[in-house]
Amino acid sequence: MQKDQLLTRRRMLLAGAAALGAAGAAGAVLAGGDEESAPPAAAPGPQARQAPKSSAFRLQPLTGDGPPRAAPRRLKVRTEPFLRISGRGRHMMLTFDDGPNPEYTPHILDTLAKYDVRAMFFLCGECVVQNKELVARMAEEGHVVGNHTWTHPLLTSLKRREIRDEMASTSDAIEDSYGERPQWFRAPYGAWNRAAFQLGAAMGMEPMAWTVDTTDWTTPGVSTIVDRVESGAAPGVVVLSHDAGGDRSQTVRAIREWLPHLLDSGYHLTVPPRRV
Repeated sequence: MQKDQLLTRRRMLLAGAAALGAAGAAGAVLAGGDEESAPPAAAPGPQARQAPKSSAFRLQPLTGDGPPRAAPRRLKVRTEPFLRISGRGRHMMLTFDDGPNPEYTPHILDTLAKYDVRAMFFLCGECVVQNKELVARMAEEGHVVGNHTWTHPLLTSLKRREIRDEMASTSDAIEDSYGERPQWFRAPYGAWNRAAFQLGAAMGMEPMAWTVDTTDWTTPGVSTIVDRVESGAAPGVVVLSHDAGGDRSQTVRAIREWLPHLLDSGYHLTVPPRRV
C-alpha cells in the first residue's frame, strides 16, 4: 500500500481506534495467559531500575523441507481485543507494527538488545518474505511476533475469504522464518470485525490491540513521541509504535530516549507467555 493511502486510511480510523483503546472493556493478558478485567492504570512510582531477565528459550527457523504444519489449537472467539496486560508489579508491553523493515527494524532491535528488553512485533506477510533474516533474529533474541495480515488492508472492507487469505498466508510466512506460528493477531488500523475475531481464533491467535498510541506514523517529532510514551506509562499499558510503513527514523531515535527512562522508572517490559 502506498504511503499516502496508508496515512489517509489511518487518519480516518484514528478516532475509532482511540475510542477502542479508551474503552478498556476488554480483558487483560495475564502472566499465565488467562483473562480478567483490566485493573485501573496507576501513576508511575519511585524509580528502581530492574531489567527483565533473558528469554529462557530460542526459536529456530524452519526450513522449506521441514515437517508438515500442525493444526492450530482453536481458541475462544472473542468480541473485543486485549487492550492491556495484567498481573502484579509495574509491567508494560512494547509493540511494533507493519514490519519488518530493513532500514528501521534493525536499529529498534539493537536498542532492545542493549537494554535486554523483549517486545512484540506484529508483522505483515509481504514484509516477512522480504526480510526473513530479521524475523529469525526476532526469534533468536526472544521477541514475540504476531500476525498483522499480508498487505495491511482495511479488514472491514474485505470479504471473509479475503480476510482468511490475508491471515493464513501471513501465519505460514511467519512460521517459515520464526519457527512457529503466531499466537497473536492485530487488525490493521485497529479495525476489527466479527470475521477477524472468528478466523483468528480458528487459527489459534488471540486478538491484541493497545492502550497508548504514539501516533509515530504521523511523524510528529521525536520529543512528541517520547512524551506520549512517558506520559502514558502505567502498569498494564501496551504501547503501539511502528517499525515500517513509512519514515520511522523518529521512532528509532525516540526509543533510545524513552526506553531507558521507563526502565529507570521501575517498569518491567514483558511479552505474553507462549502457549505450548
